[in-house]
Amino acid sequence: MSIIIFIIILLVLVLVHEFGHFSTAKKFGIRVDEFGFGFPPKLFGKKFGETEYSLNLLPIGGFVKIFGENPDEESTTGPDAKRSFVNKPAWQQAIVLFAGVFMNLLLAWMLFSIGFMSGFPTSVSDKSKNYELKDVNLTVVSVMKESPASLAGLLPGDKIVSITAGKEEVSDINPDTLKSFILSHGNRAINIGYLRGKNNEFHSVAVTPSMNGDDSKPQIGIAMDMIGTAKLPFFLALKEGAAFTLYVTKGTVVGLYTLVADGVRGKGSLESVTGPVGMVGIVNNAYQFGLIYLLSFTALISVNLAIINLLPFPALDGGRLFFLMIEKIKGSRINPKFANTANMIGFCILILLMVVVTFHDVANLF
Repeated sequence: MSIIIFIIILLVLVLVHEFGHFSTAKKFGIRVDEFGFGFPPKLFGKKFGETEYSLNLLPIGGFVKIFGENPDEESTTGPDAKRSFVNKPAWQQAIVLFAGVFMNLLLAWMLFSIGFMSGFPTSVSDKSKNYELKDVNLTVVSVMKESPASLAGLLPGDKIVSITAGKEEVSDINPDTLKSFILSHGNRAINIGYLRGKNNEFHSVAVTPSMNGDDSKPQIGIAMDMIGTAKLPFFLALKEGAAFTLYVTKGTVVGLYTLVADGVRGKGSLESVTGPVGMVGIVNNAYQFGLIYLLSFTALISVNLAIINLLPFPALDGGRLFFLMIEKIKGSRINPKFANTANMIGFCILILLMVVVTFHDVANLF
């Protein structure tokens, strides 16, 4: 089921992104030869008008084949050259290239807004003064691998509703009281009651804190926060959805910059990178916690897809925009052979990176 949901999410993200390119190209009278989901080899295709719509074997992306995007003799000087992407004004080319990113950010805004209308999980510390949160609980945000919490079965999204040890019980449950309770009990087991999933099923588990941290203090290995539900009216939900999209976009840019900078300094790690296989597991967790979590995850991936596509790397939209900027500055077209070769090399590097990340994801399963 998780694989099917992931493929559906990927299909939606790809269709939305490529529809941005497709619709703006059509608007400017540029010929679109193919709209494809997945990468070749092609499974089947159907032509409507001048555009073929295809389904390909590798469901890890998609593409729109725009006439003249990879310039050759036919697209520059051929009989249909006036409908070629490369012969259109630079501003039209820029809009077509940026349209995919715009559509992904627009989708994220819509999904976050729907979340706020339906009931969006929000941190108490981050909430706006314009609304109040309901059903506030101490919630597990992340769990360290091989930690006592992980070994006990706690997962991100679990809502902690009781903390006991023998006859002792925490009455006011929050991050500070849980930390104090753990410190006061050392490496003795404590019982944690929590709610899980969209049906809020109650579970209880015994967790024995460890002393393996750098500060040699007892810990169970979780990050936690007080999280409640924000359910907003339509227009306020749109406003908060836009603000949250900007917040996530900024965080994604900073995170990507840090990842690249660490890689350049030789401190990079694949532990912070997740590929298709790893995302299936995340989709499964989101699905278990409810539709809003799944919509939020889809919105986060949509923002990530937008930002990554803006990178000035050959084969990505950002790389083509970078080439377009160079052409505008130098006042002449970049040699088509150079541009096409650079984009092909960039595409091969991206596929190789995807293979490496996927292999890492698979290795982590065992």
